[in-house]
Amino acid sequence: MRTLSLLMGLTLALVLGSSGFAADVYEKAPGLAVIRPAAPPPWTSCYFGFNIGYGWGRPEIQALGGSTTWASNGAIGGGQVGCDYELIGTGLVVGVRDMFSMTGMRNSATVVSGPLAGSTIESSMKWVNTLTGRVGFASTFGMLYVHGGGAWSRFNIDVLAPGGAIIGQVANNEGGYDIGVGWEIKSAPNWSAFVEYNYMNFGTSSATTSTGVNVNIKKDLQNVMVGINWRL
Repeated sequence: MRTLSLLMGLTLALVLGSSGFAADVYEKAPGLAVIRPAAPPPWTSCYFGFNIGYGWGRPEIQALGGSTTWASNGAIGGGQVGCDYELIGTGLVVGVRDMFSMTGMRNSATVVSGPLAGSTIESSMKWVNTLTGRVGFASTFGMLYVHGGGAWSRFNIDVLAPGGAIIGQVANNEGGYDIGVGWEIKSAPNWSAFVEYNYMNFGTSSATTSTGVNVNIKKDLQNVMVGINWRL
């Protein structure tokens, strides 16, 4: 009986000792490192958003022996989608963007010389779309960028005789180019806001009035706009 008690005591001591050793080994075992992927640079993302601003231009109609230039201006606003990529450690950001805006730009003028003297010119720009690449430099104060690319617009011009009858009409989609500069800041993790200036030129188109007068029409557009983007 005494021998049995002794054996039981030794067994209990061995069990307790083994448990303590195991716990000590467990506590001293080095922890496994958790590898987390590096967060992308702040400006690397795609986005969509809205814009609003003011546009102005100086269309010009030329006919043999005379030309007329007038101011065309009005509100402009729409939306944009794009993607940016920031080169790690450089602050350099490259991207591409498509922006489509409706416009309320319209005005009229009276021709004072040439074969269309006394006629009234009425113009309106319905919409404008730009597809541009941009390059920017990001800092703690936001991103300063420049952009450039293609531009397209819907531009309507009516030529009215002194009595009010339409003697010439140009209504077409014109292609050209767009260059601009802007500044964008992040206002929250997924939001950014921007302000920018654009200059667009749509070249020259030709038409002939019902009275047989050949005319050339030059068109351009400038705008200043603000906008917001939701970054994915």
